[in-house]
Amino acid sequence: MDKKMLKQKKTGQIIVISAPSGAGKGTVIGKLLERDNKSRWLSISATSRKPREGEEEGVNYYYLTEDDFKEKIDDNFFLEYTNYAGNYYGTPKKYIKEKIDQGIDVLLEIEIEGATNIKKLIPEAIFIFIMPPSLKTLVKRLKKRGTESNDKIIKRFHEAYKEINEVTKYNYVVVNDEIDDTVDKIEAILKAEKCRVDRIEEVYLDTKEEEIHELLMEDEEVFVNTGLGDKLQWK
Repeated sequence: MDKKMLKQKKTGQIIVISAPSGAGKGTVIGKLLERDNKSRWLSISATSRKPREGEEEGVNYYYLTEDDFKEKIDDNFFLEYTNYAGNYYGTPKKYIKEKIDQGIDVLLEIEIEGATNIKKLIPEAIFIFIMPPSLKTLVKRLKKRGTESNDKIIKRFHEAYKEINEVTKYNYVVVNDEIDDTVDKIEAILKAEKCRVDRIEEVYLDTKEEEIHELLMEDEEVFVNTGLGDKLQWK
C-alpha cells in the first residue's frame, strides 16, 4: 500500500462560537454535537445568572453565585471570563488541553468579549459568529423565550446591536435562518479548516526522483509500442 504523502496534526481545534442573545447559538451547537459527539466536545461555561426553565446544571452551564464566581476568578480557574448583561460568564480551563491532545475539537460557546480574550491567548482558534436573519427576528426570539422582563429584553437588544458591529473580529459569519442549513455551513467550515496548510505536520517524499522518472519512462514505452500515440492528438 502506498504511503500517504501528508501527515496531518492529530491535535484537536478550539472552535469559538458567539452570537447575540436570541440568535440561536445554543441550538446550533446542540445540532453540531448530535451529528458528531465523538470528535467534538462542548466546554461547559460557568455563569452567575440563574438557570432558565429547562436548563440543567453541568449540561447548559455550571451555575455559581456571584461571590463563588469571583472567588474562582481569584483562583485562576478560568481560561477567560467576562461580565455580560449584568452576569458573569467564564470558561473553565479544566479538560480543554486534555481534549485537544486527544484529537478532539473543543467547542466554546462564549460572548464577544470572552472570544476577544481567547483570540489573544489562542490566535489559531477558529472564530465563528452566528448572525440572526434580521433584528426584527431577534426581538421576536427574545420575546418568545418568555423568561425575561421587557427591560431585560431591551437591554439584551442593545447589547446585540453592539455585538453585531464586532463581527469583523471573527473568521467566519453564518446567518442562522434555517437551522439545518446553518449547521451544514459550519460543518463545511470545520472540514475546510482541517485542510489548512498549517495543519500539516510532515510531507513524505519517500520515493526517489530517479525511480519516478523510470516509472514514467516505462509508461511512455508501453504507450508508444502499442500504437496508442498515433490515435491521440495532443493539445
